[in-house]
Amino acid sequence: MARTKDFDETEVLAKAIKLFWRKGYNGTSMQDLIDGLGISRSSLYNTFGDKHQLYLKALESYKQTETAKRDRILDGSLPAKDAIRQLMDLTILEMIRDKQHKGCFLINSAVETAPDNKEINAIICQNEQQLENAFYEVIKRGQGNGEISGMQDPKALARFLLNTIVGIRVTGKSATDKAAFEDIINLTMSVLD
Repeated sequence: MARTKDFDETEVLAKAIKLFWRKGYNGTSMQDLIDGLGISRSSLYNTFGDKHQLYLKALESYKQTETAKRDRILDGSLPAKDAIRQLMDLTILEMIRDKQHKGCFLINSAVETAPDNKEINAIICQNEQQLENAFYEVIKRGQGNGEISGMQDPKALARFLLNTIVGIRVTGKSATDKAAFEDIINLTMSVLD
């Protein structure tokens, strides 16, 4: 007879995200996971697989949460430029509020593990492509209604905005000067005029 789990998988996964996000993949030991998640080694293996499989699940879960936040902003209910500005403002707010300077779990993973791991790299690339596509759709909508200049290629603008968001998230690991971030956003928004 199979034992029932005496823990909530969603809660444990949320704890894993926080742990990996703070310590990184390489800095998180199996003992850190057992202590931090509050489950036994056998429960961890039986439910999530090994450390690598748990990391992939944590990264995918984080990506889904971030995608949902992004999609709520870029869904078309706001004017295009307002939506782009709101997403950038949210990114800055998250960086400034983070007293531990963790940055973005996805960006951290891109730097630490993606170059050497095809599965992690695929998650990172998929996330970046989705964000670029979302920006592209918002830009096309804005160009179509005259809100955003049609002088620039919408694909190039989408890539520029993606790079700006990534840059803000990297900078947020060490800097929290709101005025500096505002300068970046204001200049970025001026490119859309």
